[in-house]
Amino acid sequence: MKGWAWQCANALQLAFTAAWTAVWISLALGVVALTGRRDWALRMASSCWAPGLLGGAGARLRVEGVERIDWSRPYLLVANHQSVIDVCALFRAVPVPLRFLLKREMTRVPFVGWYARVTGMLFIDREDRRAGPLLRRDAAGMLRRGESLCLFPEGTRSLTGAVAPFKAGALQSAIDAGVAVLPVAIEGAGAVLPVDGLFRVRPGRIRVRVGTPLPTQGAQGQPDRQVLAAQAHAAVVALLRRPA
Repeated sequence: MKGWAWQCANALQLAFTAAWTAVWISLALGVVALTGRRDWALRMASSCWAPGLLGGAGARLRVEGVERIDWSRPYLLVANHQSVIDVCALFRAVPVPLRFLLKREMTRVPFVGWYARVTGMLFIDREDRRAGPLLRRDAAGMLRRGESLCLFPEGTRSLTGAVAPFKAGALQSAIDAGVAVLPVAIEGAGAVLPVDGLFRVRPGRIRVRVGTPLPTQGAQGQPDRQVLAAQAHAAVVALLRRPA
């Protein structure tokens, strides 16, 4: 009976997630069509869509370290990746409009793909080896315009919670734009919405910890991207290990 009850609860949660997403994305697209303000649509994600999905999943969000960051500056945020609900947690935690690097396949997802295109998200075709240089150019341009971008440099979600090595090429755009890399650690998201299974939600706590920005400009010149990736990875791991 307990397993059957969880299956029913997850089915209802999935229906709620789809309906909530469709409604708020439709409203956001309408706002962009009427005003041309993509930043307003991003604000709607952080203030309405994301908290609704987190609350509906029974996720209690705790954010640490965000108050120490100068958010008047753009950053390339790099985070570990445990679950699709990571995006909701980051939207809610970061107090400025935030864009993401997404898989090219997301463009085919109704509503989500439309919203991502309209709000200026970036996409990567992981099967196209020529996509890297173009993506880095577009990402650097976004950062130079003062827009913050978030990516998951592991390249995929973790099945175990362990943080895989960061792909160094993803951080080159921050070096090119002269923008600091901001490490962010997400803990608990994999337990709330695990990567395995179709849709299996369990209430729990998600903790987002924001670290210290890693400069890409300084007296020693530009850092090597391999070194920068290793530093960012070590910072995220250290944040995850920090006691609650």
